[in-house]
Amino acid sequence: MHTFGNRRDIDGLRALAVIPVVLFHFGIGPFSGGFVGVDVFFVISGFLITGILYREISAGRFSFVDFWARRARRILPALSVVLLATLTLGWLLMTDKDFSKLGRAVRYQSMFISNMLFMRQDGYFQPASELNPLLHTWSLAVEEQYYVVFPFLIALVMRHLRHWRWMLFAVLLLSFGLNIFYSAHKPEVAFFSLPTRAWEMLCGAMLAVLPSSRRVRPCHYQVVAAAGLIAIFTAIFTFDRNTSFPGWAAVLPVLGAAALIWSGGQGPTYVGQVLGARILVWIGLLSYSLYLWHWPIYVYANAISSDGIQPLEAMGWILLALGIAWLSLRFIELPFREKRLVSGQGHMLIAGLLAMAALGVLGSVIRSADGFPQRLTGEAQSYAKARLWRAGQLSCMLVTSDKQPDRACLLGEKPGTSPSRMVWGDSHAAALMPGLQIAAAQAGEPVWLYSMSACPPIVSEQPRKKCRDFNSRTMEQIRLLHIKDVMLASSWTLYMYVREDGNKNMLLDRDDGPADAEVRIAEAIKARVAAIRAAGAQVWLFKEVPQQRKGSVDRLISLSRIGRSSAALGRPLKEHLVHERFVNNLFESMSAADPGVHVIDPTPMMCGTETCNIEVDGQARYRDDGHLSDTGGARLYPLFEPMLHSRAEN
Repeated sequence: MHTFGNRRDIDGLRALAVIPVVLFHFGIGPFSGGFVGVDVFFVISGFLITGILYREISAGRFSFVDFWARRARRILPALSVVLLATLTLGWLLMTDKDFSKLGRAVRYQSMFISNMLFMRQDGYFQPASELNPLLHTWSLAVEEQYYVVFPFLIALVMRHLRHWRWMLFAVLLLSFGLNIFYSAHKPEVAFFSLPTRAWEMLCGAMLAVLPSSRRVRPCHYQVVAAAGLIAIFTAIFTFDRNTSFPGWAAVLPVLGAAALIWSGGQGPTYVGQVLGARILVWIGLLSYSLYLWHWPIYVYANAISSDGIQPLEAMGWILLALGIAWLSLRFIELPFREKRLVSGQGHMLIAGLLAMAALGVLGSVIRSADGFPQRLTGEAQSYAKARLWRAGQLSCMLVTSDKQPDRACLLGEKPGTSPSRMVWGDSHAAALMPGLQIAAAQAGEPVWLYSMSACPPIVSEQPRKKCRDFNSRTMEQIRLLHIKDVMLASSWTLYMYVREDGNKNMLLDRDDGPADAEVRIAEAIKARVAAIRAAGAQVWLFKEVPQQRKGSVDRLISLSRIGRSSAALGRPLKEHLVHERFVNNLFESMSAADPGVHVIDPTPMMCGTETCNIEVDGQARYRDDGHLSDTGGARLYPLFEPMLHSRAEN
């Protein structure tokens, strides 16, 4: 199959690739599998690039420098502008931590290896990734690596092997096998790496080097074209974030794209005529710039939205992305591709690499400067400072890597008093320290704080050994110190339900379903309460502080930087109450059954009639999406007064 002329159907296929990606990212309609558009791009790239290489090597006029210079013309000018624009907006809108991460991402992309960076970070489908404005460059990095490696491979096999096509096919099968293996064992590697994605481009490559065959009947390639379109649409509308991908699932969009390219090369098809429609061809010509620009626009639009991008807003942002993509094509891509700017091939390659090197240096400077925190002023600076605990929480909390057996703190210590009260829990208990200090000082009653990161104060064999040891020592201290009141505080649901980002690492048992997890946590809490009661102490169950949506705390800084109010920013009260329903009912039932068990509820102080606000009076209540800031913890001090003034019989 050697049909490489100007094919409108392939331009339309590019549109069929980019439109679902954009709509998926913006959460529009039923495009839950729109991410497969990237796989369609891979097949197209493999076909077109291999076609160029095949013709030039066969004619004996292939040059590595010319090939890479053409790739540089196609890719680097628009990419350089997008990277620079992304850094500029990041300077204006991002926290120092996120801006530092962005600098690192720019550095990695300047070396064409951003996919390797993202492979080590949050998964592609995780909410945390929606804060990364360069996440989409992973696919560019994969293609760029392919452009470096593949010319050597095909030049070698074409010149030295008689049956070189079979060798390419063998490499395709090897890559596909790696994809299947890593999809089952290391999904992040399967998703982001070249070895597990190369088979998709090689599918297109095989189409480009297939020997010419006898003419296929029109009815046959018409059916193949229809089947290819159906395969791609099936993936777009039935796959979602929970689909194991790429794996076997990627076969559907990849073979669908291959079928459309092959059938279009045999003769005119009804599907090809649709793909060749003027609007689709136009979007196809914009596809590269649209892909580059749409994701940073989405990330930054999300950052300055108090309640997320709504569907109508999304359409406006998509239209903006289309407009910028057209400008990018008109004034950046075409002048370089048509050699109106930097005409020499060698000069173009050098200029492109120098631009990438300069951006890499800029990214490194941003990274080494920790995101330039000094650029934040006023309210934004106050919000940024709230991201750090300064009241001593970390010095009073045992973390997994600590070798110290205990890091307990005595708060509100007063000569002549005998501490008989304790707060026990995980890092969310440590976050209450500023309020505990205030309450203990006002009441003249010192309080012990025992906390360990990611360690709920329960009786269970499921937590890691260090956590079980810590809990055993703390329980023994209750007996030795004759503690009379113990407050248990934790992010209880963290160990019970899969997190919003899909993370299961904190669950007591990762194989539990929600109902099993609820039973398990209830038994573990009841066992701990029973042990404390048997030791002669009252128990105060601290309900969970409202958890905020991923990235909401970062929006405080973004909104303040553009002068927008963040008063409405926060988790809806209804969502919080639904999320906490089981734990709340459990605590209330335990309190009703035993007069020595009490419940402390932070919700009335943290939430209004509709929203659990992230900030109040211009001060951030949260350090991150779950932990209270110094201010947030301090404001809860009235909640601890009943325990500190307790004189009830046990």
